Amino acid sequence: MSIYDIIIIGGGPIGLACGIEAQNAGLKYLIFEKGALVNSIYNYPLNMRFFSTSERLEIGAVPFVSISGKPMRDEALEYYRRVLEYFRLKIQLYEEVQKINKRSDGLFEIQSSKGTYHSKQIIIATGFYDHPINCGIDGEHMAKVFHYYKEPHPFSFSKVIVVGAANSAIDAALECFRKGAEVTLVVRKPEISHRVKYWVKPDIENRIKENSIKAFFNSELVSIRENEVDIKTEDGIITIANDFVLLMTGYHPDFSLLTKAGIEFHSGDLKIPYYNEHTMESNVKSIYLAGVVCGGMETHKWFIENSRVHATMIIHDILSKANSI
Repeated sequence: MSIYDIIIIGGGPIGLACGIEAQNAGLKYLIFEKGALVNSIYNYPLNMRFFSTSERLEIGAVPFVSISGKPMRDEALEYYRRVLEYFRLKIQLYEEVQKINKRSDGLFEIQSSKGTYHSKQIIIATGFYDHPINCGIDGEHMAKVFHYYKEPHPFSFSKVIVVGAANSAIDAALECFRKGAEVTLVVRKPEISHRVKYWVKPDIENRIKENSIKAFFNSELVSIRENEVDIKTEDGIITIANDFVLLMTGYHPDFSLLTKAGIEFHSGDLKIPYYNEHTMESNVKSIYLAGVVCGGMETHKWFIENSRVHATMIIHDILSKANSI
């Protein structure tokens, strides 16, 4: 039976950073990614520009050179491909981890979609982008409804509802508008999120002010039908014609995998998992958390730039424990 020192679940930037640190420390490791390399970034909108500058997205001390200070999605994909090739990281793509069992001898048995593996430690760096937050409204699962947005062309010259107030919603609304769509923005709160990129916020505010994009604040979408939708506004329910709905309502980590692994959560709706903020070890001995998964529903708390350090913290703790035996 082959036994790994570390199995890393998640092949995003933070999972890759953990693999680099493990490799540099001479540990036997394997990374699992259920989709393509850096699958979350791959699923970002085609023209998405990062809020962070390129140097803040770097891992493994490999320089990230971009055309402008804030790189585009395609530049990030190219960068992380190069990082993988440079370090020759050991990764299993399109292989999903489905279950984690801790054996009586202390080893972990990891069951994936393609096999069974054994490891002394586990790092969960699964991010959050693969699990959209559902609204629970009538018609949400119709073919005209999308929780992910790639590009504006399919929505050109159509009546489009965009639900949300953060970056994904605002980017979608502006891009669809500029490709000829009739865009209506539905926002539950009284204003656009303060987290919207600073160079984008004036744009959406001006489009709303001139009524190029219609916006309903303090409102929510309550029903979706084939050719129309119902919006609950401050003045009551209104019905408007509609062709497509973009539910840009956010995403959440894979809580089921964490729960199956025995990881506990702080009380409350935020579902923040327990972990030692100095070592990143969870309440389950030898299972570590890294990256955005640490924030639970607070998916805006951790980014690539401020969670890269998790990889160093985790490997340092693993080596410290090994040296103390």
